[in-house]
Amino acid sequence: MNHELWDHQQSALTNLKLSIGQGVRRIVMMAPTGAGKTMVAASIVKGAQRRGNRMAFVVHSISLIDQTVEAFYAEGIRDIGVIQANHRMTDWSKPVQVCSVQTLKSRGVYPEAKVVVFDEVHVLHEFHRRWLADQAWKSVPFIGLSATPWTKGLGQYFETLLIAATTQELIDKGHLSKFKVFATGHPDLSGVKTVAGDYHEGQLSDAMQQGTLTADIIKTWQKHWGKDKTLLFGVDCAHAQTLQARFNEVGIRCGYQDARTSDSERAEIKRDFHSGRYQVVANVGTLTTGVDWDVRCLILARPTKSEMLYVQILGRALRTAEGKDHALILDHSDTTSRLGMVTDIYHDHLDDGKPKVDTERKPPLPKPCPQCTLLKPPRTRVCPHCGFESQVVSGIIEGDGELVEYMRNGKRAKQAGEKRQFSMQEKTIFYAMMLGYAREHDYKTGWAANKYREQFDMWPRGMDDVTPLAPDAWTRSWIRSRQIAWAKSKRMAEAAK
Repeated sequence: MNHELWDHQQSALTNLKLSIGQGVRRIVMMAPTGAGKTMVAASIVKGAQRRGNRMAFVVHSISLIDQTVEAFYAEGIRDIGVIQANHRMTDWSKPVQVCSVQTLKSRGVYPEAKVVVFDEVHVLHEFHRRWLADQAWKSVPFIGLSATPWTKGLGQYFETLLIAATTQELIDKGHLSKFKVFATGHPDLSGVKTVAGDYHEGQLSDAMQQGTLTADIIKTWQKHWGKDKTLLFGVDCAHAQTLQARFNEVGIRCGYQDARTSDSERAEIKRDFHSGRYQVVANVGTLTTGVDWDVRCLILARPTKSEMLYVQILGRALRTAEGKDHALILDHSDTTSRLGMVTDIYHDHLDDGKPKVDTERKPPLPKPCPQCTLLKPPRTRVCPHCGFESQVVSGIIEGDGELVEYMRNGKRAKQAGEKRQFSMQEKTIFYAMMLGYAREHDYKTGWAANKYREQFDMWPRGMDDVTPLAPDAWTRSWIRSRQIAWAKSKRMAEAAK
């Protein structure tokens, strides 16, 4: 079956041809979820066939071999051989070879080819790097395909980045679904270390298995969705299996798969997901790429600092489907609040591996609606979901017949004989800024409550729904003065021993 190419696909292929014609031999093409990467890949293969060029199409996982062959067959590409141990389609004479990088590595050989394509090039193996650097292959075009080609150092091996489309462009054209994100629950990750740019998995799993967080995931799903076609991403096997068990305990049918789930079991889980037998499927890192499930609701219970992982995960819910008005994202990880909307994450060049000086001002991040927790775009006052209108918080507080500066020097100027009384609004703003400072520095929520008590001699009771605010200059100065005073008192106590 030959499909007509979309405009952005045709444009991407034209730019690819121009780049190769200009002598560029190491090219990465970014094709986000919904851009039709399979169609682009099939067109590249057909182009090589028309010119009589042998081609190697290299996948990073053995599980993708048959999937790739089936996709090419659907596009009328049949002259295919497979390089994978004991595969039924092994035939080195075929002009198109679909190769497992693991098999190539174990055999220590490069297949004969005039064009080489690396699928999911953001997963770059050492074998890939050696092949790219081999002088005998210097004049051969290598094309890397990925939805998220942002791997650190990828620009050391490839010369240029071609962007087929952005996620927002695909949504605007109707190739991807619109979406809503609800920021539900705020896990305390202050004690979780960072390893290789992301959270330490073991510590992250412990942090995310708190009873209150697990209960909140179930209740939130019941409140906002309560239907089938829900995909859940957990931290590790223990975390995802705990969530599966909790869903099943309350009568919500939940399946589970991880890296050890066999191909036949995965096929059965997929059937049960689409038939409605499973309302929810919990998984650990197995449904991030190459997945064409009809996902209507996605539960993000796996915090990450990786833009690539975040975009790959959310991409599972953005595919369009009949009767699907929008995708619902229930973010229990605060990842969207930290990284921004998936449509805002964009890079127009490859990373060269060199240390970066962060001189650019980052775009503002989305904020949760205080009433319904929908994550709103920056500077959006009226919530598009519930209609709640946020009020502008000023540094000036209106009192009885007078205007007074909020917390000037820590206190409002007293009138003669007046005992200072803080308004509820002043206290709320103070607590909101303490929460904002705590979030900035990954402090526990209890830190903000203690600072509130330190200032007002009481706990912030009844303020569970206060939305964090960015601290102003006075608040930061006040916090710093408290830190200095604490350090000084500690030194004095030690000296007195």
